[in-house]
Amino acid sequence: MLIDAHLDLAMNALEWNRDLKLSVSQIREREMGLTDKVDRGKGVVSLPALREGKVGLVVATQIARYVEKGSSLPGWHSPEQAWAQSQGQLAWYQAMETMGEMVQITDLAGLENHIQLWNDQKIKSAEKPIGFILSLEGADSLVNIDFLHKAYTNGLRALGPAHYGPGRYADGTGTTGKIHPQGLDLLREMDSLGMILDITHLTDVGFQQAMELYQGPVWASHHNCRSLVDHQRQLTDDQIKQLIARGSVIGGSLDLWMVVPNWVRGVSDPLRDGAALEKIIDHYDHICQLAGNADHIAIGSDLDGMFGKEQSPYDLETIADLQNLHPLLAKRGYSEEDIDKVLHNNWLRLLRKAWK
Repeated sequence: MLIDAHLDLAMNALEWNRDLKLSVSQIREREMGLTDKVDRGKGVVSLPALREGKVGLVVATQIARYVEKGSSLPGWHSPEQAWAQSQGQLAWYQAMETMGEMVQITDLAGLENHIQLWNDQKIKSAEKPIGFILSLEGADSLVNIDFLHKAYTNGLRALGPAHYGPGRYADGTGTTGKIHPQGLDLLREMDSLGMILDITHLTDVGFQQAMELYQGPVWASHHNCRSLVDHQRQLTDDQIKQLIARGSVIGGSLDLWMVVPNWVRGVSDPLRDGAALEKIIDHYDHICQLAGNADHIAIGSDLDGMFGKEQSPYDLETIADLQNLHPLLAKRGYSEEDIDKVLHNNWLRLLRKAWK
């Protein structure tokens, strides 16, 4: 079984209007001729494809940004609207649960039961629900900190305070700002609830604030290495070392601009530029060299995270092809034990410690 720690499933269902119960090919066919988004007809994720690839557990997001007047970023004009959007996404996950397509995982008992189900060889993968751990990407939709408790009651177990641009609680990718005072209060409240802090998208200053303040479990759900692809969105070697010291896990993102250097969105081509799935192992190798082991690398693909085939590895037709990481890692000299860590055990270790 594989674990993928970052998929924007509900965003794709509601904002891209994709029926994720269908196969990837059926979703692409439905989008033929549509031009409203650059990745129309190029998606790689669906629930059947997850089952085909034995991706039995995912960290699934809610995401809804608030933007101030004049912002060039897409988003909602009030926190209340953003909250409503996030609740629509929650309703979609709940509908998938009702239909038996997915099952929410919120505690250790649920986690262990789900792992046991997916390890049961008597049941076909096609008949198993996809487990999901609910995460909030960017905290803008929390109208105030009281709303964190509403979200926690609904099963939210991980949270990243920032996304792109300036945020209500923390500034994110593309900025140099800090975690704001109400964001620091949010971290303290998350800590009291035992939530997992996702440091993805924080600025360098925000990363340091979070690492110094937060006492609970920390992960980087979808992040790569700045020393290989030089951008503020990536982790510096010092940041990686801090995460290693905390026992954190870093999920490798497959968004190609974060994987291969000098990628130009809308210009670069996966096949022409040799952007294969194996390229993510360069980032894994780098983290392993800093750590001296393979205990801190895993999958956080971000596939269909506002991009599709045009910005995914050329040899990945659907998310089911994540299974090809196994032979690729073996080719690089990773042991079977270390491959299991990458595919699922590192995330499981962190979750079991966080939820003990």
